[in-house]
Amino acid sequence: MSGTDNLSSSQIKLTPEIVLRAYAAGIFPMAESAENPELFWVDPEFRGILPFEHFHVPRSLRKTVRQNKFEIRYNTNFDGVIKACGEHSDDRRETWINGEIIYLYSKLFKMGHAHTVECWQDGGLVGGLYGVSMRGAFFGESMFSRVRDASKVALVHLMARLRYGGFKLLDTQFVTEHLSLFGALEVPRERYHELLDDAMAIDATYFSSLEPELEASLLSELMQSSTQTS
Repeated sequence: MSGTDNLSSSQIKLTPEIVLRAYAAGIFPMAESAENPELFWVDPEFRGILPFEHFHVPRSLRKTVRQNKFEIRYNTNFDGVIKACGEHSDDRRETWINGEIIYLYSKLFKMGHAHTVECWQDGGLVGGLYGVSMRGAFFGESMFSRVRDASKVALVHLMARLRYGGFKLLDTQFVTEHLSLFGALEVPRERYHELLDDAMAIDATYFSSLEPELEASLLSELMQSSTQTS
């Protein structure tokens, strides 16, 4: 990967605790492919982030969110989400989520550090995302869609919840065309570490359960602020 420093982790047995310490130091693990059992550390020269103050919800997506096409759940099916994120599809012929990643992040979920936003429709899981929270930082890992716009809707719900919980950094690792629609941008490694240090200095809460009226209010506030900054 261009502009990325990769450090082998094959010399040591990774644990969830080591992964958390790595995130706090600004690096994260990946695999070359789902079939490759080894992991390596990634330390991008330029890091993707989604600034809270410049988060943008595209006009067409605002309509989709308001239509409530999906039932949104949080932290109810971590195994289903991470495995779906690792599936091959027409849009994603290769995936970096191997068995070791699934094992480690499932452990992090049981520890309360990994979380999901899930989109359900007609009783089935049709989209969502997962990531890791530490202090005031949320590290987005992967997302998937089996129905149009499902992962995008999940991201909108995630941002509303992170803002309410007091988070200061939403790390996307890299910037994709998908994420750029929401205002994702790249920052140099040095600047990323400054933002990470600031986020790690505060406490934040990932709320897996909120009253429906409050959640609706948070979404409305987020999309209103997005309209004003469009």
